[in-house]
Amino acid sequence: MSDTGLSAPKAELPGPEPCSDPLACYDAAPGSGDIYNSAPPAVAQHWRDFAAGLAKAGQGDLRRIQAYIDRHVDDLGLAFRVTGDEQERPWPLAPMPIIIGAQEWHSLEAGLVQRANLLEAVIADIYGEQQLVFDGRLPASIVTGSANFASRMVGMKPNGGYFLNVYAVDLARGPTGEWRVLADRVRLPTGIGYALENRLAMARATGDLLASIGTRRQADFFEALRHGIAAACARVEPRIGLLTPGRFNQSYPEQAHLARHLGFSLVEGRDLVVRDGRLFVRTIAGLKRIDALWRWINTRDIDPLHFDSRSRIGVPNLLSACAEGGVAIANWPGAGVIDSRAMSAFLPRLCKSVLSEPLKLPNVATWWCGQAEERQYVLDNLGKLIVSAAFGGPVSALPGGRSIAGSELSPEQRSKLVQAIDRRPMDYAAQEIVNLSTTPCLVEDRLEPRSFTLRAFLARDGEGRWVALAGGFGRVSDRDELRTSLMGLGDLSADVCIVEDSYSAQTVVPPALAPPAVRRADGALPSQSADNLFWLGRYCERAHQTALAIRTLLDTASGQHAETDTGTATARLSALLERWSAVPPGSASLPPLQTAITALTAKRQPGSVAALVETARQIALLLRDRLSRDTWRVIHRPLPDFKAHDPDSVSAATGIAIERFAAFARLMADSMARTPAWRFLDMGISLERASLIVQASATMVPGSASAEDLAALLELVDGQSLYRSRYLTMPFIAPVLDMVLLDPVQPRGLAFQISRLAHHLAALPNLRDDGMMELPLRLVRELRGNLEGITAENLDQIALQGIGARIAELSDAISRRYFLQEETGALPGDTAFLA
Repeated sequence: MSDTGLSAPKAELPGPEPCSDPLACYDAAPGSGDIYNSAPPAVAQHWRDFAAGLAKAGQGDLRRIQAYIDRHVDDLGLAFRVTGDEQERPWPLAPMPIIIGAQEWHSLEAGLVQRANLLEAVIADIYGEQQLVFDGRLPASIVTGSANFASRMVGMKPNGGYFLNVYAVDLARGPTGEWRVLADRVRLPTGIGYALENRLAMARATGDLLASIGTRRQADFFEALRHGIAAACARVEPRIGLLTPGRFNQSYPEQAHLARHLGFSLVEGRDLVVRDGRLFVRTIAGLKRIDALWRWINTRDIDPLHFDSRSRIGVPNLLSACAEGGVAIANWPGAGVIDSRAMSAFLPRLCKSVLSEPLKLPNVATWWCGQAEERQYVLDNLGKLIVSAAFGGPVSALPGGRSIAGSELSPEQRSKLVQAIDRRPMDYAAQEIVNLSTTPCLVEDRLEPRSFTLRAFLARDGEGRWVALAGGFGRVSDRDELRTSLMGLGDLSADVCIVEDSYSAQTVVPPALAPPAVRRADGALPSQSADNLFWLGRYCERAHQTALAIRTLLDTASGQHAETDTGTATARLSALLERWSAVPPGSASLPPLQTAITALTAKRQPGSVAALVETARQIALLLRDRLSRDTWRVIHRPLPDFKAHDPDSVSAATGIAIERFAAFARLMADSMARTPAWRFLDMGISLERASLIVQASATMVPGSASAEDLAALLELVDGQSLYRSRYLTMPFIAPVLDMVLLDPVQPRGLAFQISRLAHHLAALPNLRDDGMMELPLRLVRELRGNLEGITAENLDQIALQGIGARIAELSDAISRRYFLQEETGALPGDTAFLA
């Protein structure tokens, strides 16, 4: 395990000897239904071996293990939001997995497959013959009362013949070891991406520990999911998109991880357009066909022309493309009608009616108040039940639509609830209170029992058969209560390992899979992805250049003496920061140190380093599937601390920030394939660098300039050493401006950026049928020619303004040609030089 980062020499990490049996002190509460103590002997030994492996990795100190796990979680960029959060929270992953024996899992899997087939049959009837409602086996109000029922989908059949391709289900294990279904989730399979990432993080953090206990692999499931969706497509090599509501959605991080892992395009509604009954994604090379969508948005939001006209995240006319067979969708719109608690109350009898067999995996006992006898039972036993909205969403006496235990109600609340149920009984359902089984959980330095629930996942393979994920998403809580949300504050997630009951079992051999055809093309780049990459480059470069200006200001100020100060460099650098909106207007008269601190940390100033970095982070959230792990860490690392009264400390912190931005550019250059994605990121960097250096030249050399002014300008382009080696004299205006603006070999100079932009634009696809040059390429080549014809002696303020205007025109032309116009961004600062 030396390559996992878990172990270290004892001389460096002194501590107690590794504990050979961390579970020896573990003592679950009597009658808690502890999963470890109730496991078969061989499975219990797997628990012991894994716990001992963790203790050995932590040099006997179990508290170190959580830090190892957290580090790998951070490396993967895992995060989540709870309702009301604006910022993402770090993903809480427990080091100790939930371990389930293969025999127990086999029985559970059989029940899940039966249940998935039952739900498929019920959904097919609801949107087909509706015989269940006609015969009275399913009340019509159970169907029409659900907000997820889509009447427009009645009579429409999915391309591949299946309404369900992916199925998620919440499970609870009772104190006596029985499993029960808490909730069905066919609308959105939230948690499936986190199950994948939990396994990846655990495998990286614990080395071969998972393999040593014979944990079944999960890769086969995701292969089956991919092939199952592709099977409904007409083309042999279909293009599949994962349709996301966008980065503000609570589960956006896992959607991005899933898209990257499965090779799907991560798309939003604004990326897509329907033409002639087919679905297309807008790319820099024009419209490209999308054959299938794995949707992660609600049915009512999917098509504003056929469902909710207020939707801003859907695709107009998507339903028409579905009806004409132009696109396959998983899961089929309207399938979420099956998710309601009211529906759960009827599934046991429907199973006997539809499948002619009893449910293998029972529900939590559920009563729908829309029936007189069930309603009376709920009212008579209110103190023993949990009351919920029958179809989700807010209802009277249940604020926010949340479930509530009847025993927790005050007399006044109880009275209001009873009255609400009497008024509209069909809006309410009640369920029995389930005491949850416990699992060993690492809490600081010891293993303690914690209640847990499991979200399991099934997907259809290419033959239409259900395949279960070996494990799932585990949620561990110190509260023994029935909740079915993905994560709450204080909860931990846990990997779920399926292991062989025989302790000597060999590692499961995966089925042989046909390798894909070798290919080097990455597919067309969506316009929105190009847009985001372009602006990520611009914001990071703006932050980099602003940090350079701050450090130059501090260095220049520290070299001056008040009694002999006749220079203008500090005032001009302060004015430049003000021009870039890094500091408020009028800051040029403030002490340089105060100006520097404001420009570095003032988040309310749109051009400060802190504000620019935060904006770059928000854009990076849209590009999770395209950024390497190291790049992600660089972008999300906080700015360094410093002592506000110490100029050297502020300068050192600024230097660290500069190194970080340089590392970002280098990482992107080293880790990104030379595809259009890389070109748009690099174009953003080059265009922003060109714009800023023109502004800096106009501010630092407004006609006349001292040697100090020119030295500061050279510092902004890292040109001091090159100037000294070339001229062996103090700075003069013409040589400095030539190097900064006209020299094609100066990598941070203007001419170099324009040549780089011309190179990138020439490599991008041309959509003109006549073969003529497109506007962005024509503009950049004209600008390059103009620069080649200018001499440094002719560079005055008028010339600089003209160059800046051409750069802004070029930026606008790039945006109009390649991006979605309503979504283009804008940087703070002088609009004469910026798009």
